[in-house]
Amino acid sequence: MNKAQLVEAIADKMGGRQQAADAVDHVLDAIVRAVVAGERVSVTGFGSFEKVDRPARYARNPQTGERVRVKKTSVPRFRAGQGFKDLVSGSKKLPRGGEVAVKKAPKGSLTGAASATVKKAAAKKTAAKKTTAAAKKTTAAKKTAVKKTTAAAKKTTAKQAAAKKTTATAKKTAAKKAPAKKVTAKKAPAKKSTARKATAKKTAAR
Repeated sequence: MNKAQLVEAIADKMGGRQQAADAVDHVLDAIVRAVVAGERVSVTGFGSFEKVDRPARYARNPQTGERVRVKKTSVPRFRAGQGFKDLVSGSKKLPRGGEVAVKKAPKGSLTGAASATVKKAAAKKTAAKKTTAAAKKTTAAKKTAVKKTTAAAKKTTAKQAAAKKTTATAKKTAAKKAPAKKVTAKKAPAKKSTARKATAKKTAAR
């Protein structure tokens, strides 16, 4: 089916061929513009369109077999949705012509494989959330412990500084008192000498 046949297929439902052609053009234009901008266009049940970057690589020319370097490029990619896959594989029946083939599935109507996939994804998300929460708690506990240790270290440093100041003050006080003792010791012999002179005078007088 080409674009003209697609327009014809939906012309009756859109109210005319022109309206159908405009609708197809607008939808395709919106998809192309979004993918070129790097956005992902996802249609539930149908599939998703996205931009994929391919790195530079080497390839072979199919005609000559020569090895050719291919530059880095970006390409569009389409991934079919689960509903589309189920219809193509035959696990789901294609609805009649009057119904929309691809639409959002109601709750509880997923196939077994799809349901299991959804459950696994939900379990992974829950486990990831729990791991993140545990990591945050551990980090917070470590930060608190580090803060307490730092505060204790600061207090110890302050005590040591105070002890050093006290010791320095005591040394200065002791240094000031030491010269006075020395002076007193030097004056003592002078008193003895005076006492001897007085004794000698008394003896001479007799």
